[in-house]
Amino acid sequence: MCFIIKISEVDAVCDSYDILIIGAGPAGLSFARSLADLPLKVAILERSSKSTLENPPEDGREIALTHQSVEIMKACGAWQRVPDEDISPIEGAKVFDGNSSYSLNFDNESQTLDALGYLVPNHQIRKAYYEELCAHPQIEILTETLVEEIYTDNRSGRVILNNGKEMSASLIVAADTRFSEMRRKMGLSASMKDFSRSAIVCRMEHTQPHQQTAFECFHYGRTTAILPMNDNRSSIVVTVNSRDAQRFADMSETEFNRNIEDQLDGLLGEMNLLGQRHIYPLVAVHANEFVGRRFALIGDAAVGMHPVTAHGFNLGLKGQATLAKQLTHAIAEGEDIADDNLLKAYEAEQMKTTRVLYHGTNLVVGLFTNETVAAKLARKATLRLANNIAPVKQLITQSLTEKASDNTNPLSEIQKYLPPLPKTAPLHHKVEALIPDKIKPMNIFGLK
Repeated sequence: MCFIIKISEVDAVCDSYDILIIGAGPAGLSFARSLADLPLKVAILERSSKSTLENPPEDGREIALTHQSVEIMKACGAWQRVPDEDISPIEGAKVFDGNSSYSLNFDNESQTLDALGYLVPNHQIRKAYYEELCAHPQIEILTETLVEEIYTDNRSGRVILNNGKEMSASLIVAADTRFSEMRRKMGLSASMKDFSRSAIVCRMEHTQPHQQTAFECFHYGRTTAILPMNDNRSSIVVTVNSRDAQRFADMSETEFNRNIEDQLDGLLGEMNLLGQRHIYPLVAVHANEFVGRRFALIGDAAVGMHPVTAHGFNLGLKGQATLAKQLTHAIAEGEDIADDNLLKAYEAEQMKTTRVLYHGTNLVVGLFTNETVAAKLARKATLRLANNIAPVKQLITQSLTEKASDNTNPLSEIQKYLPPLPKTAPLHHKVEALIPDKIKPMNIFGLK
């Protein structure tokens, strides 16, 4: 039997589906591809145009992919569609604090890996997944489609579109950004952290090689990150207070080039801007629940991370794969794909990973953007501790790569470096010692 993929307007589509995915960003597209080999009727509802999905505009964002993310992309064929020239290995990383030359260093030598991770433009990831979906007729993509209302009950979920049309599905999955309107309409609350900072992202060319090394420079008042692209090019991310962001975007190219050179103290030689500068306000979001009745969140709608630890897209890719795995098991067992227990199992597994990384990342950001004397001392101490305690460094490296070098557990090794717990008497012994003997219950009743 032969199928033909159909990218169409809403009025050409059937009303009933197994799964409706709201949002055709990287999370929504990757989830749809994970479902493409299953006997499911799936539709993606996307507000942007078909031409935008076919050729996503360059948005300045370069995604640092872990090894696990690369394996997920390879398994479905998306990785093979990314042009080789747009895949840049990250072979090392250095973290600096203030004007000090001391750095926290990471490399891949002890990990026996080709690279710590890989840098790929966000728009190329979206394009690769879209092209993959075009080879799978089960997935229907509805462009220029806006969801106005969403409802679910014990039997199905329904959405009402901006043209008044209604669609239904056994399961509705929202992947509509960290400011998810669907999350709000379904009554799922979220914790939000506004850092009052914005990132100015761009590409630059430089005269000195970066040796495929990423640099994170936590200066006082701003942060400058350099992510290595191929050849003598890098993705530059400057983070400043939001009130100053537009000033950096409005600088002349010459002024901006000199500004970055000065901040890097000549580390990469002369710097020259390539293309546009983009501004992104930094707001982190973590949904307090990832699922509702016949409803689930994936991608940034579930967890939107601060970019400093580069976990955002990787968590989204892992989350959609986790949900797809649960659906695969349900189909194999002949169970309801929107069963409460199934959705809760997805939530529990993903929540276990995301909560630690989300709050840990926010803690790091808080520490390394705090300008008090105490915080500056703590920053320097943190870098030195992480550099000199091998298990700590190994744990961070494994978190960055999402690939363990062996079967050892660095968490258990870290315990060797912690001070022993104080040997104190149990609390009830302490309380008992404060009570005079004559009024102790055991003595009053002659039992002692």
